[in-house]
Amino acid sequence: MDSIPSAAFWDYWQRRRRGSARTAADREVSQKVLQVIDAVREEGDRAIRRFAAAFDKSSPESLETPTARIEEGYARLKKTEPALFSALEAASSHIRRFAEAQKNQLADFDYEIAPGLTAGQKVIPVERAGVYAPAGRFPLISSVLMGVIPAKAAGVPQVVLSSPPQEDGFPDWRILAAARLAGADQVFAIGGAQAIAAMALGTETVPQVDVLAGPGNRYVAEAKRLLFGEAGIDCAAGPTDVLIIAGDGADAELIAADMLAQAEHDPDARARALVPNTAMSEAVQERLNRRIRQAGPCCANARASLDAGGLIIVYDTIEEAARIANTVAPEHLELHTANPDDWIGRVRNYGSLFIGAAAPEALGDYSAGINHTLPTGGSARFAGGLSARHFLKAATTLKCAAGAGWEAALETAQVIARAEGLRAHEESAALRCRKEPGEKEKG
Repeated sequence: MDSIPSAAFWDYWQRRRRGSARTAADREVSQKVLQVIDAVREEGDRAIRRFAAAFDKSSPESLETPTARIEEGYARLKKTEPALFSALEAASSHIRRFAEAQKNQLADFDYEIAPGLTAGQKVIPVERAGVYAPAGRFPLISSVLMGVIPAKAAGVPQVVLSSPPQEDGFPDWRILAAARLAGADQVFAIGGAQAIAAMALGTETVPQVDVLAGPGNRYVAEAKRLLFGEAGIDCAAGPTDVLIIAGDGADAELIAADMLAQAEHDPDARARALVPNTAMSEAVQERLNRRIRQAGPCCANARASLDAGGLIIVYDTIEEAARIANTVAPEHLELHTANPDDWIGRVRNYGSLFIGAAAPEALGDYSAGINHTLPTGGSARFAGGLSARHFLKAATTLKCAAGAGWEAALETAQVIARAEGLRAHEESAALRCRKEPGEKEKG
């Protein structure tokens, strides 16, 4: 893992950006995913079963998981793992309350722009949403909650969940229990890019959805990217990352623990820290090394991640650190500072902000209520994380009545239409200048 002064950061960052172009491996992934999408488009369920036989632990005859099997998973979790069941219940409650608060910030309204012109907004949930929950080394139970609950809080009538089939032909039973807790309407035993294609395009068995959400490997992410337009997506996710800003007196043990927690996701994950002096840089590195030694083989991902892209930057001023943070635009930004309020107004590009050392990113991943599906790869410069908003459409309305504002708007429309050469638009507005609103055409 590198440690550099902030003056050297900019050269480092430019080198990384130049190296971030799509590689031959990326293009190969894209070609494979395109083949999956084309096959699902043409063959539907038959293609899904063929890909399941090739890539998954089984190829189930029935792609949809029966309600009885979902209830069985729910009951099994409640009985055999009561602590996990209670934890998921508590997390579900927090996620639901926060998602409902987000939804309530988007409201219908009517606003009189000028006399005779009333513009408005109708907030309408999509008809159907699709959520993907990976189950590679471990089933991502939390991703079920993070995807399904905001969709339900938004008022989506039908939420579909897809997750890879296990040896028994069904999704992992803990995934099924989480689906029941979250309120999913249908569950399908489909994994990978073919699950994304099935939900985006629809098949004989899988209904076509309007919006797709949920994390996944690079094949899943590429499928979402390629299918955007067939359906909306939460984001085209890349490797996860964290940036920790430490102030004087910050706890090096906590910084190391949080960097390691992020690095363990994947060898491509990126854990970075901004620290005020070399003494703290050395302390964080020492504690990271000790934690990795103590963890042993289970820390292989974290070790690979830190070796490939771990970084500690020593900064001189708050302004300099904030500029670096805004340039990196991390998925997760932690403030381990004595006065975090001094920083909040200076940082603006992040997926989620964790304010104070008592607020670790791990709480955001699981149990505090905020969503863990967040913009990666610097896209926090222009995007936010998954929320109820992703499942809602803010459709506009216009109502007109006789009035000076209505008449002026018609004249304005004619002038602009004439300048753009759209004579039918001009005439459409001109006709109304000769009538009262609602007056029927004579003759």
